[in-house]
Amino acid sequence: MTIILEAPQQATRENCDRCGVRASSVATFPGGGELTFCGHHGRAHRDRLLAAGAALRPLP
Repeated sequence: MTIILEAPQQATRENCDRCGVRASSVATFPGGGELTFCGHHGRAHRDRLLAAGAALRPLP
């Protein structure tokens, strides 16, 4: 049997960083870093994320 090893692929983040349910948006910060949010937490933290300079975009 031949085993082929591949380099780890960057996983698509599909869970909210706050509560763990399916994410609907991602916030990218100007200094680097990203956070993903479900609809509830995205709305709850939207104003503070924008004030911090984060770019918000929906996930497909």
